[in-house]
Amino acid sequence: MKLGEIIDERYKIKSILGEGGMAIVYQAEDLIAKKDVAIKIIKEDTMKNPVNLTRFEREARAAASLNHQNIVKVINLGTAEGRPYMVTELIKGQTLREVLNVRGKFSVLEACDIMYQLCSAVLNAHQHSVIHRDIKPQNVYMTSDSTVKLGDFGIATFQNASRVTRSEVVVGSVHYLAPEISQGNPATPQSDIYALGITFYELLTGKVPFDDESPVTVALMHIKDRMPSVRKINPKVPLIVEKIVNKATEKNPANRYKSCFDMRKDIDRILRDPSLVKKQSFFEKVFGVFKKDKAKND
Repeated sequence: MKLGEIIDERYKIKSILGEGGMAIVYQAEDLIAKKDVAIKIIKEDTMKNPVNLTRFEREARAAASLNHQNIVKVINLGTAEGRPYMVTELIKGQTLREVLNVRGKFSVLEACDIMYQLCSAVLNAHQHSVIHRDIKPQNVYMTSDSTVKLGDFGIATFQNASRVTRSEVVVGSVHYLAPEISQGNPATPQSDIYALGITFYELLTGKVPFDDESPVTVALMHIKDRMPSVRKINPKVPLIVEKIVNKATEKNPANRYKSCFDMRKDIDRILRDPSLVKKQSFFEKVFGVFKKDKAKND
């Protein structure tokens, strides 16, 4: 699309925001609503492959079925010159990846706040039978008021989908990929919970638990290797938080959180009582015990 071009007599192309393997994202002015939006249009070459076209249309359908404050909102769907497009709200902010690249990691309470919002987004998707399959910092946006928004449903699938093609079984970013998916099993809500756990790990430590130049090696590490301790990398992380990460990233899906609601509940407990993550000095501990005993005697 050329700059200045108007799509469907409504969206005036202003600039290119980004380009991926399948599509180009433009910033455009909505001439009717009088505001800027983002338009994702499938590439002409990419559209020649029916699988790509199906994936793009599925992303649009999955994302458009959701309406939540922590999910990038889909405003409109359409076709321009035979190419499907998707109009979404324009996010003025950075991805978690961009913020991590600058900051290194987040404080424990900041990470908990981000994960609470992210769990809320994924919970909403799961309640509408949508499995994201590609949760990672690159696909999570932070606005200027610290609102977290999950985007890019490019490889999302519906939980009640009747069929998954062979080429679609192992998809997603290998550093966040649940072991069962690497082993060829279909994605489930627990697969998304695993990716949430890995994302939480990275927010707290500034690094992913398993890394190697070979994607195959990374996948095997997720399958076989024990999860490295969060607290060994960042001693400021309390045990109560590490337990949440560990439960979300259990190798066996049956041992993970049953739902994002349960994971969010454990995180909410910390946000409601920040003292749970603050380390106490020896005197604070002794004084705390003294106060409890005194209260009992009174």
